[in-house]
Amino acid sequence: MRSRLNLPRSRDWAFDVMAKSPLTIRKTLLILTGLLFLLVGITGVSLLFGATRVSLAEVWSALFAPSDQSAEGMRTIILQIRLPRVFLAMIVGAGLSIAGATFQALLRNPLAEPYILGISSGGTVGALVAVTLGLSVGHFITPLFSFLGSGLVMLLVFALGYRRGFLDTNALLLSGVMVGAFFSAMVLLFTALMNQDIRTTYLWLIGNLGAAESSSLLVIVPPILASSVLLVLQARRFNLIATGDETALHLGVEVERVKRFSYLLASLITGLSVSISGVIGFVGLVVPHTCRLLFGPDHRLLLPASMIGGAIFLVLCDLLSRILIAPSEIPVGVVTAVLGAPVFIYLLKRR
Repeated sequence: MRSRLNLPRSRDWAFDVMAKSPLTIRKTLLILTGLLFLLVGITGVSLLFGATRVSLAEVWSALFAPSDQSAEGMRTIILQIRLPRVFLAMIVGAGLSIAGATFQALLRNPLAEPYILGISSGGTVGALVAVTLGLSVGHFITPLFSFLGSGLVMLLVFALGYRRGFLDTNALLLSGVMVGAFFSAMVLLFTALMNQDIRTTYLWLIGNLGAAESSSLLVIVPPILASSVLLVLQARRFNLIATGDETALHLGVEVERVKRFSYLLASLITGLSVSISGVIGFVGLVVPHTCRLLFGPDHRLLLPASMIGGAIFLVLCDLLSRILIAPSEIPVGVVTAVLGAPVFIYLLKRR
């Protein structure tokens, strides 16, 4: 008689890997290749539309025929405004999505997402400190202060999540919620005391990709990509941890080390994303769950699919933010919230 592995019902929400069909290299490559083609297509469409309509020939000329001087204005729009913005949406979307999938695996909570641990609130406070002190003259000062604020919250929540030398996921989650609430109150305090233009604060709080520049991309892209790759390499360990810490330990996984390492990487990704784009919510919640429903719970596929899916989702949201009321623009955080809130409510009711 064939033996069966019965996992506890509390873990059936997403991690019953054994009940799914086996993942093959061919299946993985087909899915990821399809997602990459979809990303390329949406990226191309995103370069065409905005406050100023650009033709496909003009995009081709700007990208592959730089010697052509007949459309210098369009080349500036494409290469200096839209292309950095699209790349920023791709990297932030990919980073937030894989961070969300990681937090859901570590906390074994289907509603976990990058901002639930308070990291975004710390980054926002850091940015507001820079603006309040009048230090946001250079383009890198505000993101630097935001990242420092995110790092402070990351270390604080990490320290509070320890119990008797072990990383307690429940304590980590509750500490993140409470620390996030405290820093959210600090955001309101800074907003009330600020004498500067409130628009800067508003755009930061609701998420904005309009400040994308090539120099900022060069700073955040390498660490986000490197951290994401390292998280993907933990996929097999995440599958084992999903069955329970004790089971994973018996199967040779250093659970505490994997949790610490993965939490720090996911927090680093979130902090870097907040430092350059502000608070863009729901990406780390919606995309991993969508990929899980479409492709299954195996993290060997779920993590890279979430990365590409997150890039697709945020590029699409950014495109909608630019064309819905053109020539005006909706902050991208509004679009992600409008699309993400119904999904969050559905997941909450389903749970």
